[in-house]
Amino acid sequence: MNKNQNKLIKGLNLFDTTLLVIGAVLGSGIFLTTGDIALSLPSQGWILLVWVIGGLITLTGALTFGELGASLPRAGGQYVYLKEAYGSLAGFLYGWAFFLIIQCGGVAALAVGFAEYLGYFIPSLSPQNYFLRFSFLSFNYQLSIGQIIAVTAIMSLTIINYFGLKSGSLVQNIFTTLKIGAVVLIVILGFSMGKGGNLNFQNFFSLEGFELNWLKAFGVALIAVLWTYDGWYSVNCTASEIKNVKRNLPLGLILGTFSLISIYLLVNLVYLHALPINKIAGIRRIAETAASSLFGPKGAILISATIMISIFGCLSATILYGPRVFYAMAKDKLFFNKLASVHPKYHSPAIAIIAQGVWSSILCLSGTYRELYEYVVFALILFFFFTGISVFILRWKRPELERPYRTWGYPIIPIIFIIINGWLFINTLQQQPLQSALGLIIIFTGLPAYFFWKRK
Repeated sequence: MNKNQNKLIKGLNLFDTTLLVIGAVLGSGIFLTTGDIALSLPSQGWILLVWVIGGLITLTGALTFGELGASLPRAGGQYVYLKEAYGSLAGFLYGWAFFLIIQCGGVAALAVGFAEYLGYFIPSLSPQNYFLRFSFLSFNYQLSIGQIIAVTAIMSLTIINYFGLKSGSLVQNIFTTLKIGAVVLIVILGFSMGKGGNLNFQNFFSLEGFELNWLKAFGVALIAVLWTYDGWYSVNCTASEIKNVKRNLPLGLILGTFSLISIYLLVNLVYLHALPINKIAGIRRIAETAASSLFGPKGAILISATIMISIFGCLSATILYGPRVFYAMAKDKLFFNKLASVHPKYHSPAIAIIAQGVWSSILCLSGTYRELYEYVVFALILFFFFTGISVFILRWKRPELERPYRTWGYPIIPIIFIIINGWLFINTLQQQPLQSALGLIIIFTGLPAYFFWKRK
């Protein structure tokens, strides 16, 4: 038997790796978030600055994770780093929360978002149309056409990824390239043909209209920006499948992050060009409003199509990288054993991919994924905090590890990443104490599961 038959194969080059970083991040956030940010920062200069600062903070994470991925080039990403630094319990609790809610809840949310925009073009498929409604005692359940479309999208991409890394990355690359191209087209047309001209460099960093003091307002806006950058760590989960991983993983992280910063800045410049600041604040679907202002009613159609493609591409990337975490846990005998199996022909973590698709679909059909996701999303910050510290722990604990890439700017860069995530975690606890407490309870439901698998 071929010794590589039951192993994941190296199929991602630098181009694939960079596009995976971009694809996993560039979803719907950039098309929705700026209107909320303008409520806190009612000034053009501050809006652009917060996007740059958010990108630079993300870059500190990318530089930090680059060292971890190059020195521990295994499938699983943060699960592997937390396990190596703090022990198997820490890694398991991350993986447990990741599978239970963070990853699969995120997949469900993206799929429903895709269905909502598809419903814009085909109203009969809208989430506002219901396929089934019933009540039993005090229990009421509604199943929308949009939920069925969302599950169909999840299962279609699950099947594509089941048939191997090549097919999964090909689809992800196509949709990421399409959405980058669409964004570039909108930027070019917006400045060359759009009816704009609202960029005003006088009083660019004005403090007028701030409801909170400057620091609090900037902090609120920064949290929204950082969530829009979320997903940049995707390539670390696929480390064992990256060619020349010790070079391409850190380089892909850095190139992908710089690309995202550029894309986000250009898109926000279009918004500020299209609309005066007072018409941006509080607008939820800012991209559609800006496009309508620039190009008329057809602009909203163009931007809705772009958002739909963007969300589907992000869904594709997310379905690709997530199962590698569950696969790594199962290989360490800390999850269902079947999830460690690799398809002998397609070399994909086939059962882990199916498990993700099934659980994501259940969350999607239940309609509870949004609430559950809000409960545990703060845990991402906590895990980032401890993963940042793990760079220092592993340099002390595992000095023999080969480190072909060492974090640029060490120790300052990892310390910035750690401090920012520590601050965000404390801020989230203060702002959302109930949700945070419920999130911690959900995470710690993993304790009996951990001891069950550990005993086995």
